[in-house]
Amino acid sequence: MRFLARCGMAAAFLGLAAAPAFAGDEAKVDTGDAAWMLVSTALVLMMTVPGVALFYAGMVRKKNVLATMMQSFSICALVSVLWMVAGYSLAFGEGNAWIGDFSRFFLGGLAANWDKPFTLGSGDAAVATTIPESIFLTFQMTFAVITAALITGAVADRMKFSALLVFVGLWTLLVYSPIAHWVWHPNGWIFELGALDFAGGTVVHINAGVAGLVAAIVLGKRVGYGSDNLSPYNLGFAVIGAALLWVGWFGFNAGSALGSSGGRAGMAMLVTQIAAAAAVLSWLAAEWIGKGKPSVLGAISGAVSGLVAITPAAGFVLPGSALIIGLVAGVAGYWGATALKRALKYDDSLDAFGVHGVCGIVGALLVGFLAYGPLSATTAVPEGLSGGMEQFIKQVIAVAATMAFTAIGTWILLKITDVIVGLRVTEEEEREGLDVALHGERIN
Repeated sequence: MRFLARCGMAAAFLGLAAAPAFAGDEAKVDTGDAAWMLVSTALVLMMTVPGVALFYAGMVRKKNVLATMMQSFSICALVSVLWMVAGYSLAFGEGNAWIGDFSRFFLGGLAANWDKPFTLGSGDAAVATTIPESIFLTFQMTFAVITAALITGAVADRMKFSALLVFVGLWTLLVYSPIAHWVWHPNGWIFELGALDFAGGTVVHINAGVAGLVAAIVLGKRVGYGSDNLSPYNLGFAVIGAALLWVGWFGFNAGSALGSSGGRAGMAMLVTQIAAAAAVLSWLAAEWIGKGKPSVLGAISGAVSGLVAITPAAGFVLPGSALIIGLVAGVAGYWGATALKRALKYDDSLDAFGVHGVCGIVGALLVGFLAYGPLSATTAVPEGLSGGMEQFIKQVIAVAATMAFTAIGTWILLKITDVIVGLRVTEEEEREGLDVALHGERIN
């Protein structure tokens, strides 16, 4: 019974039907599932380059546009290599309840079953997928990439490029990978607790948002914050970036079903669209009431708020619940980007915490009440995972643990980075602009 329950729970989390724990030589890759996951992986990569690159670059001043794009582009390269070297092994190696191991260091062992369906975990906790491990690990690589890139929104205009690379490298291995293991590996303690996170409410958004908040506080405010005109250079860039994020999010959420079979991927796609649209409307309504005019920046921020909030819930809720999540997220994101930031007096440049952190928390907590059991039902667990007070408490524990670990880990790694290369550019370089000061280039 313990074996069946754990297999069923893992299958529910991963969007899979209950399957044999081990795939034998006769097992074949499901070409439909593999094709969908290849597309989903490309969509999630598109969310960082060019999605986040354009979204963030459009919201900084002209003198920092290229440097901001450079951050996302370089993080994409750096994290991809680190994921191959050790990140994947630390996140999805067998390990223990807290972290993986080095069994997949430099992706060792990948060649043994490169054309066979991948099995996550081993023993009682093992769950078979219908796709090769190469696709699974690349899909997860794109999640690690975008999580690190999101942090840059909190430190825009003032962090050294060298410091960013050192910090992101350490953070990916020592903060992101352990949390991914906690939540998504069958041995992880949050996974075993039974907290729900379909596509990254804790692993991606709360993780990046809290890291961004800590980084913004440690670095301090931008020169001229509160007195100079820090308005966006080109909101057109930001709109294009947000649109790419919206489209890419279907790979992010529906792709987390790890296949196209059954109805769960389709439901995840539907609720993603509904939540994003609802959040646009609720953010604009809040802004219209609060400021007298709805803004373009508000519309795109609202969309991202809804997309963030539905991420942990996408494989667990029905459309009506998605509408509620989106409406709440739009208002919560607006509050996080305005009132909360003013009250606490931190300079989260592009609202990494105000949107990703706050709305990630909203989604992770609401799914505790709104989860619809049949969506995650398996042969072993036919009732699935339903919302209620017991599930909500599990969500609270997962959110609190992620926030605490990320905050402490981020602060330590920032202090280490400061000792190694220093964190912040000089005031003169900041006034000149990071494009010229750090990269010797400018937009003419």
